Amino acid sequence: MSLLEHLEELRERLIKSAIALILAIFLSLFFTGRLLKILTSPMGELKPVFLRPTEMIITYLRVAFIAGLALAMPIIVYQLVKFILPALYPHERRYLYWLIPAASLSFLAGLAFAYFVMLPFAIKYLLTFGGDVARAQWTIGEYINFVTNFLFWIGMTFELPLVIYFLAKLGLVSSSWLSRNRKYAIVFIAIIAAVITPTPDPFNMSLVMIPLILLYEVGILLAKIAR
Repeated sequence: MSLLEHLEELRERLIKSAIALILAIFLSLFFTGRLLKILTSPMGELKPVFLRPTEMIITYLRVAFIAGLALAMPIIVYQLVKFILPALYPHERRYLYWLIPAASLSFLAGLAFAYFVMLPFAIKYLLTFGGDVARAQWTIGEYINFVTNFLFWIGMTFELPLVIYFLAKLGLVSSSWLSRNRKYAIVFIAIIAAVITPTPDPFNMSLVMIPLILLYEVGILLAKIAR
């Protein structure tokens, strides 16, 4: 295929992905209200407020967009795979076929862990910290922005074993090298946990650190398998 033919195919893939995303966003509008209730449920009986006339509408559309993106992601990834598939060798295609579902499952596992384990502790701590001085009253826009970013980055950290496996396949790392540098990895994980954790207490930080260390050990095992 010529360069123009590649660009034409890329344009078609992008158009199909955009159509899928728009349709998914419209579909998600039907259950966005329920998603907002699920996202605000860790606050308990405390309800967030909105201070600007359009803040609730913007927040509603933000959640609808995120939900639509999640729904359309399989189609978007499929279009991406179909575009790059001709450039891959047969054995590389096999890796791609199982890597994409594995990455999706890892991300969903990270979301579940963040929502059911970490978020309740974090919200409770943030609501009670300084309660003897001021009363917590969060706006819906700031709260949803905080929760979605928090869930996203925790979900991304659960991709660590797959990233290590991919790097091992490329020959950039090995299981022995990862084992020798475990102590440096733990320090780096502690820094990442401190950045991701929304609270300064060591308990919530350890909730991030321990799974990341376990994921690193899983990555060492996958690197051994990859080589």
